[in-house]
Amino acid sequence: MEIVEKLNKTLLQKGSGQNKECLLDIEWYKNIANTYSQVENSVAVLSDMQLNKSWVYSSKTALELGLNFKENPALINSIWEEEILKKIHPDDKIKKYIHELRFFKLLDLMKPEERTEYSVLSRLKMKDKNEAYKFIQHRMFYFYSPYNLKLRFALCLYNFALDQSQYQPSDFLIINSTKGEIVVEDKLVYKNILSQRELEVLKFVGEGFTSKEIANFLSISINTVNRHRQNILEKLKVKNSIEAFSNSFQH
Repeated sequence: MEIVEKLNKTLLQKGSGQNKECLLDIEWYKNIANTYSQVENSVAVLSDMQLNKSWVYSSKTALELGLNFKENPALINSIWEEEILKKIHPDDKIKKYIHELRFFKLLDLMKPEERTEYSVLSRLKMKDKNEAYKFIQHRMFYFYSPYNLKLRFALCLYNFALDQSQYQPSDFLIINSTKGEIVVEDKLVYKNILSQRELEVLKFVGEGFTSKEIANFLSISINTVNRHRQNILEKLKVKNSIEAFSNSFQH
């Protein structure tokens, strides 16, 4: 998947300051992740960009999502928590990746002392233990190293959203936590990438309807709906979609 490769190249990049090792105390950040998992019943994932590893801290929420890691925390030799990511609805997963790239670019333009004010707040669909899609609140925080000014840790938190209405769309926001303001909403201009029919299908997908239901709404076959859905995913993976997203990115 091209967007994942681009994220890997960006998040794990080695640029200026590459000879300066980050000396942040990893145990301190592990304690933060563990505390969130216990106090908020979150599934907390701490990813280390320097070591390319992640630690997943489970809770009762993890069990409700059908996640049963053998250890707590579970160590993953990657910055991607695949057991969790594979539960996210395919359409939301693409948007999540693009949104995280936007978040990195926004913070990369900021002064180091301003970065701690910002975080990601998303509402996306994930499968639960019964294989039913439920809305999940996803929060993400970045921690930069004062030693080399590069991104060191990402902390992701997953909890069930209070509003489970299928008529509410998925949301992807970047917020200023200090001021309580939305800084950037999902502004990926799909109309410049997708056909009118694909936009119609995407709208129904975002509202939580199945392919069969969409086929009935649009008076087309299920195979046609599935082909449109596949085309949507493929178009959102190509380079032009990333460029379109970059052009829509605003500070």
